[in-house]
Amino acid sequence: MKHAQSQALFARAQARIPGGVNSPVRAFRGVGGDPVFFKEGSGAWLTDVDGNRYVDLVGSWGPLILGHAYPPIVEAILEAARRGTTFGAPVAAEVEFAELLCATVPSVEKVRLVSSGTEATVAAIRVARGFTGRDYILKFEGCFHGAGDPFLVKAGSGVETLGLPDSPGVPSALAALTLTAPFNDLEAVERIFNEKGKDIACAIIEPVVGNMGVLVPRPGYLEGLQALCQKHGVLFVLDEVMTGFRLARGGAQELYGLKPDLTTMAKVVGGGMPLGAYGGRRDIMAKVAPEGPVYQSGTLSGNPVAVAAGMACVKALAAPGTYSRLEHLGLLLEEGFRAEAKAAGVPVTVNRVGSMLTVFFTAEPVFDYASAKKADTAKFGRFFHAMLQEGVYLPPSQFEAAFVSLAIGEPEVAHVLAAARKAFRALGDAR
Repeated sequence: MKHAQSQALFARAQARIPGGVNSPVRAFRGVGGDPVFFKEGSGAWLTDVDGNRYVDLVGSWGPLILGHAYPPIVEAILEAARRGTTFGAPVAAEVEFAELLCATVPSVEKVRLVSSGTEATVAAIRVARGFTGRDYILKFEGCFHGAGDPFLVKAGSGVETLGLPDSPGVPSALAALTLTAPFNDLEAVERIFNEKGKDIACAIIEPVVGNMGVLVPRPGYLEGLQALCQKHGVLFVLDEVMTGFRLARGGAQELYGLKPDLTTMAKVVGGGMPLGAYGGRRDIMAKVAPEGPVYQSGTLSGNPVAVAAGMACVKALAAPGTYSRLEHLGLLLEEGFRAEAKAAGVPVTVNRVGSMLTVFFTAEPVFDYASAKKADTAKFGRFFHAMLQEGVYLPPSQFEAAFVSLAIGEPEVAHVLAAARKAFRALGDAR
């Protein structure tokens, strides 16, 4: 494949945009080379500015669970836009959407709409602090909760991909209020809670980590964390920005039988438009202004075009068989990647939950930040480019999840695994 037009655009972009991209991991720093510029997507496929086509396993980093340009979402966007793109005032659709979210996610009794996942998580911990009167928060190594200042400590995702320090630009006094524990280690949480539990407002966690590659919670881990939070009066905040409406209609909390105090959502919930939400227990959400004293606002919050897209997406996911089909597709890819790597003699570990998966280039189990860091990122970079040349677009980082969409069918699965066969064989031959 040739990428002359993408290379020319990237050269222009670097003169006017920091690093040539508007979000760091797009820059291909984790895999080498120049990023691909895209012009359109349809169903499971992307087309770049040079006319090359790819099966898309990024899905705009998770939102496009129904595929690109899903007709009911496109029609909903157009219909809403014709009535006006923004009003900065209440609209009926945001009430209907809030009711739908609360009906679908039982732990969410009240919800506030925002414009991004970062906005949702930053607001959620502010509300947790306002409700409890405590200053500290606990997060987990490798979990990424957006680019808010409190979260850029052992943050995974693009921070890990670029090898950046934990929290440059974040005042040390603020960073000191963020405590961290290893993912999948309840004893570490118990030690922290025993020492500082009375000062911790909340523990925020990705129930299935997607921003260190996919890390799967050990049996009982999330339930144990929830119980520890209840014991110490620490609010349990489930960051479902990535997992919400993806792993089950009610998110990871439905899958694992959890009832968090607060939940954050974005990505799938916006149907591909900039939309997020945070919500939870009625008494906690009553602290949010103007009902309560904890201030949070946004000019485009509840934007009618974004809400229309989110509504169409969430309603479409109610179709029978949605999540069993995603599980089936995910399993086909998981087993296929593992089999092709084994046949080529390339050691890998494949982690998957539902339609989220990662191929780690290590023979050892990957279950936390430290074990993920042992993966061979250089080998992943070679694999990424081999797959790209065969028409498969993977996340350009060892530390990001791949996503399966409902637009993928048996032909796309076959295409991906044929590409993987060539890519793994090339890696095996290069040893």
